Amino acid sequence: MALRKLRQFARGAASEELDISSTISNTAKQGGLLDIHMRPERHNAVKVLMFFDIGGSMDSYIKGVEELFSAVHAEFKYLDYYYFHNCVYESVWKDNARRDNERMDVWNVIHKYGPDCKVIFVGDATMGPYEIAYPGGSVEHWNEEPGATWLNRITSHFSHCIWLNPQPQQYWEYYQSVALIKELMADKMFPLTLQGLSDGISALQKK
Repeated sequence: MALRKLRQFARGAASEELDISSTISNTAKQGGLLDIHMRPERHNAVKVLMFFDIGGSMDSYIKGVEELFSAVHAEFKYLDYYYFHNCVYESVWKDNARRDNERMDVWNVIHKYGPDCKVIFVGDATMGPYEIAYPGGSVEHWNEEPGATWLNRITSHFSHCIWLNPQPQQYWEYYQSVALIKELMADKMFPLTLQGLSDGISALQKK
């Protein structure tokens, strides 16, 4: 069911391509008068950029999350991803085994993708509030600027951003960090459930 919803999103705004076999067949039936037929592209032209929280409290969720989005990867013509831990700061990475040596500056990520790219964060948003709100709050390195600053830069650049939270929604109220992230995402945080996926996809599709 979850894959079906993501596939519907992937194909919902698909551009069209020439249906060669139907065009030839119908042109022949019309006695040589050109009869062009189009069909939706197999892959959607929608550009999707994903940021996955990895490590710590996300360990119990990450396997299922990655399996879900890996399975639907083929449905998107343009899909890219990066990893972060707890909150996004000045850099992200593609290979978790090389996270200390091969990082990408978030400014470069912002400049690489146009504002029309759909952005999906996936994380449980469970951390100390200081990791979001203060310089030096990161548990892994010294961050000169708060995570909130970087999240604002990303959400200001991209016109459509959502946060999918795999943590059961009934526990959200117990974490101040969840409330902070939800506020920074303009309330566009959704549980990673069937209904949450539907609501999140609807938010990404709004004009």
